[in-house]
Amino acid sequence: MSSIDDLFKKPHLPSNKRKLEPITEPSQAYKSAKLAPNGDAKGKGRATVEGADDNEDDVEAGPELPPEDEVDFGDDDEEGRFFGGGMDEKTASAMSYVDKVEEAGAAPETIDSSWLRKLALNFEKRISKNAELRAKFEDEPQKFMGSEADLDADIKSLSVLSEHPELYGEFAKLGCAGSLVSLLAHENTDIAIDAIEIISELTDEDVQAEQEQWDALVNGMLEADLLSLLVSNIERLDEANEVDRNGVYHSLSVVENLSSNPSTIEVLGKEDSLLKWLLRRIQKKENPVSQNKQYAAEDLAILVQTSAPNRLALINLDAIDIILQLLAAYRKRDPPKDTEEEEFAENLFDFLACLVDEPAGKEKFVEAEGIELCLIMLRDAKFAKPRALRLLDHALSGSPAGAAPVCERLVEAAGLKTIFSMFMKKNDGANTEHLIGILAALLRSLPGESAGRIRTLAKFVERDYEKIGRLIQVRRDYSSRLRLVDQAIQREKDALRPEAREELEDEWFSRRMEGGLFCLQTIDVILSWLVAEDGGAKKRIVELLADRDETLADIHATLKEQFEGITGDDLGEGELMLKDMLSTLIGFLE
Repeated sequence: MSSIDDLFKKPHLPSNKRKLEPITEPSQAYKSAKLAPNGDAKGKGRATVEGADDNEDDVEAGPELPPEDEVDFGDDDEEGRFFGGGMDEKTASAMSYVDKVEEAGAAPETIDSSWLRKLALNFEKRISKNAELRAKFEDEPQKFMGSEADLDADIKSLSVLSEHPELYGEFAKLGCAGSLVSLLAHENTDIAIDAIEIISELTDEDVQAEQEQWDALVNGMLEADLLSLLVSNIERLDEANEVDRNGVYHSLSVVENLSSNPSTIEVLGKEDSLLKWLLRRIQKKENPVSQNKQYAAEDLAILVQTSAPNRLALINLDAIDIILQLLAAYRKRDPPKDTEEEEFAENLFDFLACLVDEPAGKEKFVEAEGIELCLIMLRDAKFAKPRALRLLDHALSGSPAGAAPVCERLVEAAGLKTIFSMFMKKNDGANTEHLIGILAALLRSLPGESAGRIRTLAKFVERDYEKIGRLIQVRRDYSSRLRLVDQAIQREKDALRPEAREELEDEWFSRRMEGGLFCLQTIDVILSWLVAEDGGAKKRIVELLADRDETLADIHATLKEQFEGITGDDLGEGELMLKDMLSTLIGFLE
């Protein structure tokens, strides 16, 4: 079973696929047409007809037009050679047949292995021909632009494969996946951009591909050095240009697509150049924040959400210090609402929250004065306030070995006053959850008899135990919510056969956790620590519970349920420590 501390804490990244902003200006739409039918490519060279006369419109050529009253060949034609349209009988018959065929419509082409092999052969020929002409006529672009236009058309024709993922495996075996990837290094960046756009389309989550099919295609691309070529290409693009900016967007889309799969997400983290480019991209000064800058931040957040190796790789690249410097801009200023900048800042917080889950990340966070920045945000910011609170919750959670220095720094930075002041006020559900998470982490991780622990316990005792009173009040709120959820689940159980109930146990447990069980367990852990460490606090807790006919046995039952829920032969270090702590606290309640 997963650690309770890990549940409900992961940042919720956007689940919908990001879409490229449409080009709204007609002039920009014109510029985005990269290859014209005549073979011109982005102004890099034009094929012209030599010796053409600029004034050819002034020259009359061909036979003189007949007068308007010329004799009409039709029904009056004595020999019957022509009809009213000027066609003889055989021609008219042929044209009639063509019209009938066109009206009937051509039979749709069958998309199968045979079709794919023909497409692959033609695609490879186009690549070879273009490379040959480019090498032969390097200084005469008009002589290879036609082949470039043909290659461009062939690249775009690969789009149809996204509707036939059953051909992905064969496409890779034929070497086409590798050939497509190789075009990212093409001298013409328009060709490279078209290639990356097709790669993005083929790997998109909207494609109805089986996992095996998707893996076959992606593995073929990765073996062809996709990531290295992707970074090399993206670094030569100039985002001041609309076409290049779209190329960067589609490159970021490929990163997102590959990050959606556990088998490839860690491969991305091993590509040091990619991580470095993403970090550089989010630091680029822009006003307003562009779609690509925001997308780069989103990709970083996705890369670290489920991968510990990726988190460690980025921690080693000083990502925590970089993100804190970017977030410092929101100490007192809020990003404009419903803008790319607001989403950008949100993703920076998500990204950093994942990094500080790691012990190495906690250490870097303290060194870079992340605690102090969060406390400033809690006091002065509006947008950043709830996000800074969640960030602190992540930084203080986890094993005491890694979390203790963070907890101690929070106390040293006068953070107890800020945290307890917020706790005493009315908060929404998310903020309340993070506040009780922080309080539980302080009691779990601060060393016994340390100055920080004594100051924390003193906060619960001061002003006639008012903080404990607030804690009991919050406990009752969550207990009431959980009771309603439990009643609904019980009604569902009563309507099912015993053998059918087992299939829904996990779903019911998740509903209970979301319905208040997680927060109730966290609160009861805090109360148990207070019972164990302070006689006066224990007495006050017993008195407050008695107001609703509750006793320490109710807290005991909550902790015991949590203890018994941690099962399995392969428990991690964190789960073993949690189980040991619960066992100790349960002993104080008996």
